[in-house]
Amino acid sequence: MFSWLGTDDRRKKEPEVFQTVSDGLKKLYKTKLLPLEETYKFHEFHSPALEDADFDNKPMVLLVGQYSTGKTSFIRYLLEQDFPGMRIGPEPTTDSFIAVMHGDTEGVIPGNALVVDPKKPFRKLNAFGNAFLNRFVCAQLPNPVLESISVIDTPGILSGEKQRLSRGYDFAAVLEWFAERVDRIILLFDAHKLDISDEFSEVIKALKNHEDKIRVVLNKADQIETQQLMRVYGALMWSLGKIVNTPEVIRVYIGSFWSHPLLIPDNRKLFEAEEQDLFKDIQSLPRNAALRKLNDLIKRARLAKVHAYIISSLKKEMPSVFGKENKKKELIASLGDIYKCIEREHQISPGDFPNLKKMQDQLQAQDLNKFQPLKPKLLEAVDDMLANDIASLMVLVRQEETRKPNPGVKGGAFDGTVDGPFGHGYGEGAGEGIDEAEWVVARDKPVYDEIFYTLSPVNGKVTGANAKKEMVKSKLPNTVLGKIWKLADINKDGMLDDEEFALANHLIKVKLEGHELPSELPAHLVPPSKRKIVE
Repeated sequence: MFSWLGTDDRRKKEPEVFQTVSDGLKKLYKTKLLPLEETYKFHEFHSPALEDADFDNKPMVLLVGQYSTGKTSFIRYLLEQDFPGMRIGPEPTTDSFIAVMHGDTEGVIPGNALVVDPKKPFRKLNAFGNAFLNRFVCAQLPNPVLESISVIDTPGILSGEKQRLSRGYDFAAVLEWFAERVDRIILLFDAHKLDISDEFSEVIKALKNHEDKIRVVLNKADQIETQQLMRVYGALMWSLGKIVNTPEVIRVYIGSFWSHPLLIPDNRKLFEAEEQDLFKDIQSLPRNAALRKLNDLIKRARLAKVHAYIISSLKKEMPSVFGKENKKKELIASLGDIYKCIEREHQISPGDFPNLKKMQDQLQAQDLNKFQPLKPKLLEAVDDMLANDIASLMVLVRQEETRKPNPGVKGGAFDGTVDGPFGHGYGEGAGEGIDEAEWVVARDKPVYDEIFYTLSPVNGKVTGANAKKEMVKSKLPNTVLGKIWKLADINKDGMLDDEEFALANHLIKVKLEGHELPSELPAHLVPPSKRKIVE
């Protein structure tokens, strides 16, 4: 019956069977974690069982925000293409969950058809009923961005009790389901509408335990002046701090994510830098997808173990014949004490336990006598998975990363600023003068030459000691000045001639202006007389 447990020898051989991380995760889940989940009704309390599509699907990005914060426009901006079912407007337009995915032809798959497709990771959404499925579609289209990631657009969150009740399904529970399975959650805010409604607050709280996936975008920031933007940013951080209870500050990206001219272009450079940071974050998702799935499986296994201890403890305390109902009420009321006992007995962190109030509510509808007692072999299998199999999969993750060429997201807005003069930082800092025929350092060389000849050059060169006296006046750290010296000393003779000295001062100026130094000297910065040496 328990052939999946096997002997120690068989367990040692098992990791060798894993050809890919995805196959390994599927096998570990089905053979070691799923039996524990099924025995202790984990799926009824926390999350439906995982399927093959959950391990095979592309990284997903979930967009969440109040109405008219630019969620659909954000997707349109990334794809540089309209997608089926797209509607944009100042009023609440998106009233459905739209999974924007890659397909050979454009089209829309309705929710009821989507949840029976074994190749899509949405089959377990069937549990939310027709009210939700009628508001769930998949928009497919051929687009290079969607070859690497999928994007989930969500209905705009409205304020008011009436709106929450009229949805017909548990909006926060649906978002929590997606949050467990996506790789990145982007919360969008409008710079003009920072108020966080009751429903939005509830949604953010539902995303608890997934804070590592959350990024915040302050959109439409081009519509306000710099001084106002500072106040808005501060107000947003204050509002988020009251809802998201984490010691770390959530990363907030400021910008205007649509393809229209900036209304107030004062902060253009800031918006460009923020956009590049956000794009880099999204582009890293395919590379880190296997690691994210591994991490989510570990989180799930830890919760499943704690759940098993809770269920078996309740079963142990239940009488076999009389007073069942009274004992059930008593146990549910004292669930907090049961948590503390389990915490002490099994050395489990308090943060690993499920929400107490939610658990108490769910237990009301359960027959505690039908719960299973503790089965050590099931828990041993999960412990073995966490201690041994996960370690072998981690090695496989690194191997897959080194074998694959850089699998970043390509196409759409991601390609617009990669090469050419509109790339981020093009022609600035160390890149200044890249398109010019004249050596860019020559503009300020007469000033640098005056300093050079005060340093007592010998045979047209200054020593390192003399050059250091001048370079330290910049007040830059020695580590930075050492890097500048290595870049400027082109012929590596430990001395600087007038051109190399001018180059060193140019690089100091680049650093003092707030730009990063290049790891290697760009060709356009090499002094004309030294270009043959470099070649």
